[in-house]
Amino acid sequence: MLLFIPFLLELGLKPHKKEVLENNKRIFSNKFTVTMVDVRIGLAKLGNIGTSSMIDLMLDERAEREDIDFRVVASGPKMKKGDGEDVAKKLKDFDPDLIIVGSPNPSTPGPSKARKNLENLDIPRIIIGDAPGTKITDELEEAGFGYIFVLADAMIGARREFLDPSEMAMFNADLLKVLSVTGALKAVQEEIDETISSLKSEDSYLPRTIVDRDTAISTAGFENPYARAKAMAAHEMASKVADLSVEGCFQVHEKEKYVPIVASAHELMRSAGKLADEAREIEKTNDSVLRNPHADDGSLLSKRNLMEL
Repeated sequence: MLLFIPFLLELGLKPHKKEVLENNKRIFSNKFTVTMVDVRIGLAKLGNIGTSSMIDLMLDERAEREDIDFRVVASGPKMKKGDGEDVAKKLKDFDPDLIIVGSPNPSTPGPSKARKNLENLDIPRIIIGDAPGTKITDELEEAGFGYIFVLADAMIGARREFLDPSEMAMFNADLLKVLSVTGALKAVQEEIDETISSLKSEDSYLPRTIVDRDTAISTAGFENPYARAKAMAAHEMASKVADLSVEGCFQVHEKEKYVPIVASAHELMRSAGKLADEAREIEKTNDSVLRNPHADDGSLLSKRNLMEL
């Protein structure tokens, strides 16, 4: 380890330090580890939210980590009871050390069935979802599950008169830009990385986290205050999209009324994506984009300057 760290420092990559608050004072906890242990991760995807489409990729962005092994079982856009049961069964066949289940609204039948089939396993199990999941946090804790709920991971405007495959793809592209730039996806990734690290060191850690605006923005690590402000606005806009989509999909039943409502939700997400892009461009102009790539052993490295090689 002592030989390895100077080598990383020569490359401009430093052990990642996560800012935390202790007694109202800012301190830094060093998250550098070099333990090389395979952790088998079973990931279930029921239906789709922006976060679940990126979980496995954000944990191994270059496909070079040597400390984790993945199996992903998905039911596509479907999330009925049978889908949940089948996905859970296939995950258990992999004999994982960690199980992650990602879905919209985890209280619906499919995700609930998957949880029921996984609740007696003596391994960490994490539920990842959107804002409606916050209503079942007590239930999840009682059943021994961890959870990460991303408030800006907004529901799409799923009305047939409006949503076609191209519109669906463009909405998700804008959503992923917002979640990436504002730090929401990074907050999820760091929580799962912490869980993986605890398994490697035989400690116990299970995330129980609501990724709201402040959690996301603080994780993103902006240096420029205007970039931070634009990202905060983008996050708030994305969070509001969910309210519009719910209104247009479930609360309003006249076509001439719900079509413009869901269209406005998508326009709001498009504008949020533009603001997020502007925030990123400010940080790039200042050469201050925070980058935290994974080392082969899963450690998080850190750099700011692009040519800090």
